[in-house]
Order: sequence, then C-alpha cells, then structure tokens
Amino acid sequence: MNPIPYGRQHITDEDIDAVANVLRGPFLTQGPHIAAFESAFAAYIGCQYAVAVANGTAALHLACLALGVTEGTRVITTPITFSASANCVRYCGGEVYFADIDPTTAVLDINAVRTLLEQHPKGYFSGIIPVDFAGYPVDLAAFRELADEYGLWILEDACHAPGGSFTDTEGTVHRCGDGSLAELAIFSFHPVKHIAAGEGGMITTNDETLYKHLLRLRTHGITNKPDELVEPYPGEPERGGWYMQLQELGYNYRLTDMQAALGMSQLNRADDMMARRQEIAKRYDEAFAGTIITTIAPPANSTHAYHLYVIQVDDRKGLYDFLRTKQIMAQVHYIPVHLMPYYRQFGWKPGDFPKSEHYYARCLSLPMFPTLTDAEQQYVISCVNEFIGL
Repeated sequence: MNPIPYGRQHITDEDIDAVANVLRGPFLTQGPHIAAFESAFAAYIGCQYAVAVANGTAALHLACLALGVTEGTRVITTPITFSASANCVRYCGGEVYFADIDPTTAVLDINAVRTLLEQHPKGYFSGIIPVDFAGYPVDLAAFRELADEYGLWILEDACHAPGGSFTDTEGTVHRCGDGSLAELAIFSFHPVKHIAAGEGGMITTNDETLYKHLLRLRTHGITNKPDELVEPYPGEPERGGWYMQLQELGYNYRLTDMQAALGMSQLNRADDMMARRQEIAKRYDEAFAGTIITTIAPPANSTHAYHLYVIQVDDRKGLYDFLRTKQIMAQVHYIPVHLMPYYRQFGWKPGDFPKSEHYYARCLSLPMFPTLTDAEQQYVISCVNEFIGL
C-alpha cells in the first residue's frame, strides 16, 4: 500500500487546461479570471460579494482590518483551530481571548462565550471568530443573537466548510459564509481544502461598504475608482487614466489569474467532491459505531462539509505511531492555540480550557479526500480496528 495522506488535492486534466490557458493569455495577475472566480464563488456560497486574496491567513488579516481591529480591540475565538484564526487579531494589535469548545462538536461553545461576556462589562469585547471546525457548521443564528445582545461583530472562519450549512430554529437554511449572520466570512484554497488553488483565499460578505474597503486593502490601500477618490491637495494637476490614490496602508494580498482559473475549475465540481466526502464519512461512521472510537456526528439539521474526519481515542499517540508503520499518515488537528509558546506569554496556561485540552489529547484525523478509494479506506479502517483489538 502506498502512503495515504490525511488530505490530498485532486487535479484533473480540466484543471491543468484551465491554468495553461491563462499562461497562454495576456494576464497572469490582475486579469479577468479574478472577478469571474469571485462572482462564481459568491453564487456558490450564496452571498452578494466575494474578494479573492493570496491565502486564508491574508483573508483573516484583511477581515480584521476591515472590521476595525486595532490596538486594544478584544476578540473571542476557539483554542481548537489553526493559529491563524487568532493570529489575525494580533496582526492588527488586538487582544485574543479564548473560550472553550463544546466537546460533542469540537466547535466554540456558545455557553462558554456567554460566560466570558458576562464576566466583563458590555463594550469590553468587539467581536467573535467562530470556526466551522473540520467542516462542522457553527450555529451562527445563536451566535448572532448573542453578538447583537453585546454589540459584537462576527467573523466566520469557514475555511473547512465551503458547501456546509445548517437550518435555524425557524427552518431557514444558512450556508457557511453566506453573509446572512456574520459580517464577514473567510475561506482557504490550500491544496488539502475542498477547492485547491495551490494557495489562495476568499472573503465573503453582504456588506457593500466592507466589500469596497477589502478591495482597497488587498491592493496596498490603493484605489482608482472615481467615486472613491478624494482631493489630496489644492491645485492638483489634471487627472488622467493613470491616476490612483494610496488612501490607507494596505497589502499586496492579491490572488493570481492562474490560481483563480484553477479555483474556478475546481469549483465546477465542488458538489461532486462534497458528495464523495460525505460518502467516506458515512463509511467511517458505520465502521466505528459501537467501538471505543469516538466520532463527532453532525446534528440532523446540518450539512457537514467534512474537510476532516476526526476520531478520538485514549491512546492517540499509540494509534498515530501504529498507523505510520502502516503508511497511513493520519494527522492531529489541532494543538490548542492557547498552549502555543507565543500565546503562553499572555498568561494562558494548561488547564484554562479543559474540554479543548481533553479533545486534543485524544483527537486524530483519518484520511479524508475525494480520491480516497474504497480499498484505501477499508485498509485504514482495518488498521484502526487492529490497533483497538477488533
């Protein structure tokens, strides 16, 4: 058996042709493929606006800037995520506060967030960054109600969940990142994600003001749009087609046309790839039902996007090492962010979030990607069962 990674991109001849056509054309960057990809992605997610950027971390950074995060801004997020979900606040000089997870879902526990909010005066916190961890859609309707009560914005980290959704108590279906409940949402196009563009990210929103601000921020803070220009000084020379203005300190966080073309090609089969992920998850669920393996099953009112398939087992290190001897490259997602040396300097320590730490001690992500074959998956299942004594 060849090595089986926990995640893998699926590149087809159509993907290769899409990129090759860009290479043969006049634009490698800042060309028409960017806007086309943004429009198609917005339609897929169900939002009004989408802004393509260099990667998911850039998306988080620009989103925080657009939401006004600055020195002293306090934002709440989960410890069980990739560190970028917290780092984006620090990039802007803000302060990160963590709240524990719900152990049945591994996503941010709204009750823990409420407790944290109640321990401080209103206005102390500015926003919440919930994460659709592993593809499990956070109940943003409940978080929206809480955020409105305390005057907070919501930035949804939906990197794991394009195509995911949940149904609220009134029967309305909300797709992850559709802008109906969060001011902004972000996605990643890293190779192991649902849509692979090499690198790349997207910010989605229904807020036109935020959208226009993001467009400036991703290109150095520059604009050439007539309705956005200001008078920089009296007696300015006549403006020509070359004219632009640097209006604020931005970044070069643009996506290239090559990446956009690849992303668009992948987006065209996103539903098929999602369906395959759900097939794989169902097979894992059935295989581990009734065993000592703990899995996280989505509630009936949601569509889990299954970026990851996470199991929990007491001897996680033993299973991880055993699977490696079998050429199965399972992975751990994630070491709690508050335990990282960088965040320990702010006073976070072991024991602060026992549910997150307990989850981390037992979690392991099994191979989950659309081209995982039935034979490969059965081999993974057999090896896990062998380890636990079945």
